[in-house]
Amino acid sequence: MPERFGRERRYSLGKTSGVASIEQNLEQLGISLDEEQKKKVLGRIKELAQKKERITREDLPYIIADAIETPKAKKIELIDYKFKLEKNGSPEATIRLRIGDKEEEATAAGDGQYDAFMNALRKISFSKDKKIPELVDYSLRIPSGGKTSALVETIITWKRNNKIFRTRGVDSDQLLAAIEATIKMLNMNGI
Repeated sequence: MPERFGRERRYSLGKTSGVASIEQNLEQLGISLDEEQKKKVLGRIKELAQKKERITREDLPYIIADAIETPKAKKIELIDYKFKLEKNGSPEATIRLRIGDKEEEATAAGDGQYDAFMNALRKISFSKDKKIPELVDYSLRIPSGGKTSALVETIITWKRNNKIFRTRGVDSDQLLAAIEATIKMLNMNGI
């Protein structure tokens, strides 16, 4: 028993986790979810575990928030991306999106990699009457005691027609967490 040695029993989270492991970790955090929410969280954990070796209990609140608020219908999906960053050059992004049943690709430069991504996004043909909302705030968090391999939660606040709303992205890569939050924004707004 780990308690015999002053340690705490931990239930692993990763690509081989099951509902029982999620339930034990939720109980230890004092969080309760319904069965449907547990399935969403488990699916998101398995998806993130493909990129990150170890998911920690401290990562779990970020994963829960991300999995539960993710829109069900994905009309817009990021198919592929490529980023270029050189010491004396401007960052560049090439992205390919699936919008409904068609694919669009664009390349753009920017002041940073996320700015390059947004500039490429603006080049893509969306519905003629829709504009990408204005980015109002961008915040980034990692779990306390986080390491360089920690999951990152990016929360972006958007404004459209005087309405403020937020989207969240979670990934082990800061840029990809921001991109995930942006793709959610596109799907929420039917762009």
